Amino acid sequence: MAKNHYETLGVDKKASQDEIRTAYRKLARQYHPDLHPNDEECARKFKEINEANEILSDPDKRKQYDFELENPGGGFGGFGGFGGQSGGFGGGFADIFGDIFGSFTGGGRAQQQDRTGSDITIEIELSFLDAAKGCRKEVSYNRKEPCSDCRSTGAKGGTAYKTCDKCKGTGTIQYVNGNSIFRTVSQRACDSCGGSGRIIQEKCSTCGGKGYQRKTTTVKLDIPAGADTGSYMKKKGFGEASSYGGSAGDLIVVFKVAPHKIFKRKNYDLYVDLPIDFKTAALGGKVRVPTLDNTVELDIPDGTQTGKVFTVRGKGINSKYGNGNLYVTVYVEVPSRLTKAQKQMLEEFDNSMEVKQYDKMKKYSDSVKSLYGDNPYKGKE
Repeated sequence: MAKNHYETLGVDKKASQDEIRTAYRKLARQYHPDLHPNDEECARKFKEINEANEILSDPDKRKQYDFELENPGGGFGGFGGFGGQSGGFGGGFADIFGDIFGSFTGGGRAQQQDRTGSDITIEIELSFLDAAKGCRKEVSYNRKEPCSDCRSTGAKGGTAYKTCDKCKGTGTIQYVNGNSIFRTVSQRACDSCGGSGRIIQEKCSTCGGKGYQRKTTTVKLDIPAGADTGSYMKKKGFGEASSYGGSAGDLIVVFKVAPHKIFKRKNYDLYVDLPIDFKTAALGGKVRVPTLDNTVELDIPDGTQTGKVFTVRGKGINSKYGNGNLYVTVYVEVPSRLTKAQKQMLEEFDNSMEVKQYDKMKKYSDSVKSLYGDNPYKGKE
């Protein structure tokens, strides 16, 4: 066995599903790629954690994994009577190999009945401001709910079950594969009883023997500040009902955040592009910039150039995971339409200027002169 999934999650081999789920959530939060961008080691660790959880959170996959963990050779030899066939065996085979399979069948029927229902994943779209500031949403979705008439048993009230003839009540079927003395042993849930180990004699008329009914459910979600596209939250016990009377799965709500016409974001920081006029850039002044809640005043110093970034601390997204800043990038806008009088005034102003009054133009002019002895700005010394 190349990897020990129990060691990956830091749990004992006898850990319960709740312990596995708790360990997974803790490690997933710790190594989530969103918290460690460009960190290949965290990405690898996160992938291993998900792989381990996928195996250990599924009862059937976990049984098979436990068997392979205890029997790394993967086969048995010297058992006569089976030849090279591949087939299913009921109670007799289980009795012979009861000591081998005991560690991963979990009593067969009992573990099947306690199986947790499947998770449900839905996606909802949030406005930029709702995602940034947090909000309460109601969502409706379709799910399996326990049948109230039969209490999830699938049997009509007062009727009994009978033991499944195919698996003899174990809930599983063992298979032997191989054409040599080495044979691979595997198991599957019994397809006759669905892994329950028993057959309903008279089905519940309300649910048709399924033990559940499909209904539309509406839940309220308190979405914390800082939700982003691809992030998600879980609502425990609001997934599919278990077909075996166990606990329901979880509802996983994945968020998709709509873009905003002013704000952009990266993690908990906000970014705004601010156009200013030539006069404000040259002489300085005060402008108001938007935040998530209102506008705040920003001082623009004289001589401000396009691309200058100003930081407004604490005015990004404030969540329980951290507080962001607002970054304002200034762009000096050149007027696109001028009157004849305005053009004349601008010409007079330009004629009064010298290259040395423009830092970047001066640096560029000196560089060109050093190469070719030529002034790129004719008439402006």
